[in-house]
Amino acid sequence: RTSAMRLSGWIKAARLANERAVAHVRATRPRSANLRTAHTALFPHIDLEGTRLTELARRVGTSKQAVAQLVDELEAMGALEKHPDPEDGRAKRIRFSEAGQHALLDGLEALEEVEAELTRHIGERRMLSLWGALTKLLEALEEE
Repeated sequence: RTSAMRLSGWIKAARLANERAVAHVRATRPRSANLRTAHTALFPHIDLEGTRLTELARRVGTSKQAVAQLVDELEAMGALEKHPDPEDGRAKRIRFSEAGQHALLDGLEALEEVEAELTRHIGERRMLSLWGALTKLLEALEEE
């Protein structure tokens, strides 16, 4: 297999795992019924003390307008809040609301359930090997 085919497979596997996790959250946590995979793309990039919209867009790698729309949707759902930036009164910081923090914990629990399901499919030894390889890959990529 070529490198491009392998990379494409990794990307597809990550996308499908994320879609499965979001579907699981929506099905098992009623307050997350409107959650979309696009929303979950923001979560790992939001600092607990809050993140400016421009920084969030940079981290996600998309436009400020696209991120603003997702933030507005998540704010309407009660998951995020906008607060004045203590370093710049004109700017806002986006952070998880209390309900959003609980939803985030629910989401992590759902991910564990999906991981357990996938482990049953591929076996515990392969899953441990996969996590080990992904951890090493992440370390290598973060060194850059």
